[in-house]
Amino acid sequence: MRFGPVPVDQAAGRILAHSLRLPGGVLKKGRMLDADDVARLREAGHGQVITAALDPDDVPEDAAAEALARALAGGGVRVAAPFTGRCNLFAQCPGLLQVDVARIAAVNRAHEALTVATLAAPVVVEAKQMLATVKVIPFAAPRAALEAALEAADGAAVSVCAFRTLEAGLVQTRLEGTRETVLDKTARV
Repeated sequence: MRFGPVPVDQAAGRILAHSLRLPGGVLKKGRMLDADDVARLREAGHGQVITAALDPDDVPEDAAAEALARALAGGGVRVAAPFTGRCNLFAQCPGLLQVDVARIAAVNRAHEALTVATLAAPVVVEAKQMLATVKVIPFAAPRAALEAALEAADGAAVSVCAFRTLEAGLVQTRLEGTRETVLDKTARV
């Protein structure tokens, strides 16, 4: 990735590195600049802007985050659509979250451009609860870094073991002198 100032007239097709307030709105960082954006920047008096340009071996942040999230997602986990270099994993059902901590640590050691954070497991989770997030720190990840992270993931590392409905019975021993209210209270518990 090439990062630095460029003349506004050469900014189309590059990623805006810092948000800019312009008359009529804000151009947010991470935006792929187009011809209309260049015209707005020129009209606002900007001669140059700081941008990032991807190299052929760079994987855009959303694509990299989604690929890694899908590799880490196991049973009972839904991968959300990526946004701004982040891809979240959610529980599909109530259950017990399981995380392969060693795999997550290996992914986090693969390259500084990629990071994964999870809830501490084991923990009971509800349907639609966020379990983990994958974040690409810069605007893209080097393809080699993504491949190293995918290799470190080595399969699903975040899963939810769904709760199952089970039947249970209650056996109470009635002793002479035991009050009915005590038995009723125990049954409710």
